[in-house]
Amino acid sequence: MTHRLRPVGPDFLTTAPVRLVFSGAVTAAPQTVFTALAEDVAGWAAWFPQVTPARPTPDGGGREIRLRGGTRFQETVLASDRPERYAYRVDATNAPGTRAPAEEWRLAPAGSGGTRVRWTLAADGAALFRLVLRGARPGLGRAFEGAVGALDRRLARA
Repeated sequence: MTHRLRPVGPDFLTTAPVRLVFSGAVTAAPQTVFTALAEDVAGWAAWFPQVTPARPTPDGGGREIRLRGGTRFQETVLASDRPERYAYRVDATNAPGTRAPAEEWRLAPAGSGGTRVRWTLAADGAALFRLVLRGARPGLGRAFEGAVGALDRRLARA
């Protein structure tokens, strides 16, 4: 069953009851990383192992994402500011207890032409959802590190 969620704007990324922030680096330039994040939506499944299929919505203003285990998301893009920011909110999901999640990817130039990547997961939900999400921080951190490493390798081959 899919649940419609509370729509949130970009300010939610700084005011959400739960905010998890992770950072890493890739050797590709910010423009290249931004293209992988914002324009090659289907490519997410190749570098983010938890994502099975990903596709842009027909109008281009959102995404449809499935994760291993069956969780589904329908998302709306909140910001697509080349080459430094890509953010989206979840409008509908089958994840129980969720009320309002949003994510943001910030990109900044790093030494030697690479990119510093910062991922923020902001969310609100039932008390149990918030507790579980906070407890999942180490696993989400490992998933982020693995995904950024895989993205780095993928972009190096391109």
